[in-house]
Parts: sequence; structure tokens; C-alpha cells
Amino acid sequence: MENNRIFEEMKVAITGASGFVGLNLQDYLKENYEIKPLSVRFLPDQEFRLESDAIVHLAGKAHDLKKVSKPKDYYDANFELTKQLFDGFLNSDAQVFIFMSSVKACADKVEGVLIENTNSDPKTHYGISKLQAEQYILDKKLPDGKRVYIIRPCMIHGPGNKGNLNLLYTLVSQGIPWPLGAFSNQRSFLSIENLCFVIKELIENEGIDSGVYQVADDEAISTNDLILTLNKALNKKTIALQIPVTVIKRISKLGDFLHLPLNSERLQKLTENYVVSNEKIKNAIGKPLPVSVYEGLLKTFKSFSTLKK
Repeated sequence: MENNRIFEEMKVAITGASGFVGLNLQDYLKENYEIKPLSVRFLPDQEFRLESDAIVHLAGKAHDLKKVSKPKDYYDANFELTKQLFDGFLNSDAQVFIFMSSVKACADKVEGVLIENTNSDPKTHYGISKLQAEQYILDKKLPDGKRVYIIRPCMIHGPGNKGNLNLLYTLVSQGIPWPLGAFSNQRSFLSIENLCFVIKELIENEGIDSGVYQVADDEAISTNDLILTLNKALNKKTIALQIPVTVIKRISKLGDFLHLPLNSERLQKLTENYVVSNEKIKNAIGKPLPVSVYEGLLKTFKSFSTLKK
């Protein structure tokens, strides 16, 4: 009870609090902390006066799949704004700064397993802008008593979240055969519950060293396994078609021009190998993640069926 009272007195400022991660994180932390949603956007020469014990910086410009964003949008939202907030943190009484980066700040494609000390080589403005923010933070000398964490999540999902997992749900729920059965891949996912658990541990545990930490569920799974998990969630049996990979790739290129649901970028996201190690963060926390990859995915898929009703 005494520890809970200590945490309840702590103020946690969250930027991007109205987004998917922000809303879930507020829900997760509200019993232990005073939450202060912080509405921010980049403006030249602005300075932040931060009055909280911890700052969780989630706000930023996400990867634009429609490719209509200007490069400057990424650098303003992901790099320049983070610089301003971090400078405000250094000049404040806050003890903890958590920056939500991305595995894409390190690599767009992964051979083998991605670890924190893999040489960073992002190819998109999104990834480069996140990496620039990381480097700015890491180059600053931390005053005594302050802790800084850069977290790199992989693909986040959870109840109500939309995206490629929602596309898979639509296919299975409508009884459409799965056309990518011939592809074999492994990729990491991240349950929103596991992400919130990690952030809470970083706030509370003063023994965790400052630094860069990847965040992912314990196991990587294939897209074909995702379909099997969806079948379980919906009590259905989807037929997996073994269409030759070369044929599917031609169809996806056609989809780039005809704006079909399956295009080259979506095909890559559904079938690429992208395995992320979470060993560093788990060793630092010293506790198991609360949700397995399959438990998290089942929760997400079952939430889709509730939303469709």
C-alpha cells in the first residue's frame, strides 16, 4: 500500500495521449499515477516547461502508407519536437524521459534477428527522423538522478487497433481463401499490454540503466500462423492457397497501379521476415512479459468481431 501511495503521487506526462498507444497507456497507469495528457506539436523556437516526474513521449508522425506526407513533416514531428521536449526535460525536475522510437529507426529489412547494437541503416524519412531523435538524446550528458529510455517497438496491436491485422480479419471472417499460403516467414509482434507493462516498469524501476531497448513479444510467428490464430478466434477454417510466389508478386505489382487491396508494400509487410529480440529489455526488467504472442493476438482478433457488430 505504501509503494502504491508513492506512485500515486507521481505525475506522468504523456504526449500523443489521444492515440492508440496513449489511450491504452493512460488506462494502464491511471490507478498508480496522476496522468497529465500533454498536447504538443512542433513550433520553431518553442520551449517546454515540464511539471511532472516522468515524461512518456509518444507523439510523432507515423509512417504514411499512402505516401502523401512531405519529408519535412517527419523531421519536424519526430526529430525537432523531440529535441524541444528533451531539452525541456533536462531543464526540469522530472526524473524519467521515455521516447517512443521504432525498430524502423534501425532497419527496414532484417536478416536474422534484430538486436539493439545492429548498425542502424533506415531507408525512409520516418526511420531516419526517429534515428536522428535517438542520436540527439544519446549525445546529451544526463544530469545525476535522471533516467532516459529509448524504446523501439515492433508492430503494435491490441483491441480496436486497425491496420494489416484488420485486413487479415476481413479475409477470414468473410470466408475468402488465404492467397499467400506459399510464403514462409517469421515476424515479431507486440501486444499493447506488453508495451504498457514495459513502460510502467521503466518508470518505476530505478535500477534499469538508461539506453535503447527493443520491445517485442517473446515469440516471432509466421503470417500463416496468424491465419490459424484467426481461425481459432472466429471458429472458422480458412483454405490456404499455394499460389506460386512469382505469380503473387506479379499480382501485387499490378495492384500498385490499379490500387488493389494487395500491392507490393502490403505484400512485403504481410510476408517479410522481421524478427526482433527482446532479451535486453527482459533481462533489465527481470520479469516475464504478462501476455504471450498468441494470447495478445487472440484478444486483438476477438475485439475486431465486437467492433463489426
